[in-house]
Amino acid sequence: MQIMIRSKQFIGWMLAGLIASGAIASCATPQNEASDTSQAQAQQPEEVQLTLVSYAVTQSAYEKIIPQFTEQWKAQTGQDVIIEQSYGGSGSQTRAVIDGLEADVVALALALDTKQIEAAGLIEPNWEQELSNGSIVHKSVAALVKRDDSVNVSTWSDLANEDVEVITANPKTSGGARWNYLALWGAMTQAGRTEQEAQAFTERVFANVPILPKDARESSDIFYQQGQGDVLINYENEVLLAKQQGQDIPYIIPTDYNISIDNPIAVVDANVDQRGTREVAEAFAEFLFTPEAQREFAQVGFRPVDTTVAQEFAEQYPTIENLFTVEDLGGWDEIQAQFFDSGAEFDKMMVKIGQQ
Repeated sequence: MQIMIRSKQFIGWMLAGLIASGAIASCATPQNEASDTSQAQAQQPEEVQLTLVSYAVTQSAYEKIIPQFTEQWKAQTGQDVIIEQSYGGSGSQTRAVIDGLEADVVALALALDTKQIEAAGLIEPNWEQELSNGSIVHKSVAALVKRDDSVNVSTWSDLANEDVEVITANPKTSGGARWNYLALWGAMTQAGRTEQEAQAFTERVFANVPILPKDARESSDIFYQQGQGDVLINYENEVLLAKQQGQDIPYIIPTDYNISIDNPIAVVDANVDQRGTREVAEAFAEFLFTPEAQREFAQVGFRPVDTTVAQEFAEQYPTIENLFTVEDLGGWDEIQAQFFDSGAEFDKMMVKIGQQ
């Protein structure tokens, strides 16, 4: 009988102990969760690095925008952001990213280049819908810069005159030069000329091109620094930036027909996921659409996509009567196949005029 009583007492003590242990564990859970949260916060690196890969003529804008973003991110998160920057011809930059340059964000001259990175499996499809304005972060139009007022050029058609030496970059390596090529082509076709007439006109212009630099920056250096050429086909933003820097060279913005040079931004999904930088990369991309960043783009000559900022700078940018887009010319897939693929119209033209 005593043995039975002691067994019951033991069982009672055991149950009491289990209940007490459960109560202690229950009380301890919030403290453990808080501890885990603190540890997670403590494990967040004090510094994160991003790589921005862009085309040559954007550098002056990003050098002003990046410090604003890093200051804002530091204030919001306590984390320092170091943004490495790489600039060059848009086509060359595209190949570099595909070949292994670990870009977190790409800001290239045209959507076609970004689509090539998508095709390589580094950017997810439908990236255009990830950001505002179809991911177009700023715009420009084509400009004709004259050596001096004695150069008899006032319209697109004047570039075909035999006595006019034209400087433009190589469309095979420069996104900017593709816009130049399409501006020439579209100035004809959008005015009702046939494709045959547009082709003949473009050939005459490129017959006047003595050298094909690899990107827009190099073509500007050849024209401004080396003194080659009578006319430089350039971005409007480059002309405005040069003017701000004291280069008072005459230029023309063709307003009868011109092309909308739409420049996209995209996060490189494969790289940010591998590097653990998605959050800050997406925040940086989104920051580029804020009025603060848009204002910096506008101040160095890019046409802002923020409508309020665009109104602030309206006097700086002349209205284009017939502003055509890539879609008006068939879209990038069709344009690439028709003009810029190996053996396509551009290559055939260069062989025909004896420059290849």
